[in-house]
Amino acid sequence: MPDKKVSLGAFSVSNGGPLFFIAGTCAYESSRMLERVGRTLKAAISRLGARWVLKCSFDKANRSSLRSYRGRTMGEALEAFARLKKDLRVPFLTDIHEPAQAGAAAKVADILQVPAFLCRQTDLLLAAGKSGAVVNIKKGQFLSPWDMRNAVEKVESTGNRRILLTERGASFGYANLVVDMRGLQIMREELGYPVIFDATHSCQLPGALGHATGGQRAFVPALARAAVAVGIAGVFLETHPDPDKAKSDGPNSLRLSDAPRLCRDLLAVDRLIKRL
Repeated sequence: MPDKKVSLGAFSVSNGGPLFFIAGTCAYESSRMLERVGRTLKAAISRLGARWVLKCSFDKANRSSLRSYRGRTMGEALEAFARLKKDLRVPFLTDIHEPAQAGAAAKVADILQVPAFLCRQTDLLLAAGKSGAVVNIKKGQFLSPWDMRNAVEKVESTGNRRILLTERGASFGYANLVVDMRGLQIMREELGYPVIFDATHSCQLPGALGHATGGQRAFVPALARAAVAVGIAGVFLETHPDPDKAKSDGPNSLRLSDAPRLCRDLLAVDRLIKRL
């Protein structure tokens, strides 16, 4: 399958092109927190000469417990996203969970993300495609890489071919995920769209804390380096100044102070593999 390019505003991404990053906080905690993370990432990634997309979720509907933090209101979050996107001059990604959210989210976000557990929801995929935004489909923990063709075809049916595909691990027994690096190559070769590796969610331990999901952030760098060595378009990272105090996905989030070094190392691997 030919290597397909997807435009993200001022730049385009592809599996054969330079590595780019999707990075930011998991859930929207506050405008101050998101701004701190966004400015830190922009400074670090700009120094490396890399391209990136800022991400944040206005709602985390898939929570382990009713007591788990989900975010703030959609309206409040989108207003904050729009301000920071304009200020930092960076593309923005957020996820949607219901078809009705697609239109409003696409007015702010350059990329609408379809969560892994919802990657077979036809109406959601169609709404994301019709929005005109780039659509990032996360591969379900229950899907094979070749099954992603069906999700891709649903979005393509809307006339939208601005699609990204993200690997985030596969369920392995209870409360564990594994990453089959073959899947990155399979999606790249059989579907052609830019493939992203979600290095932080791949280190989750789903439901391991009983009331919440656990994680093993210590493995983020190793898995990210291995994925980049396959030859992919980008890496997805959730990061927080103090992950142990994060309101969502803290155990598997990368510490913000560790992000610059990891991004530098991943770019070095990418240049070596692609001979850029």
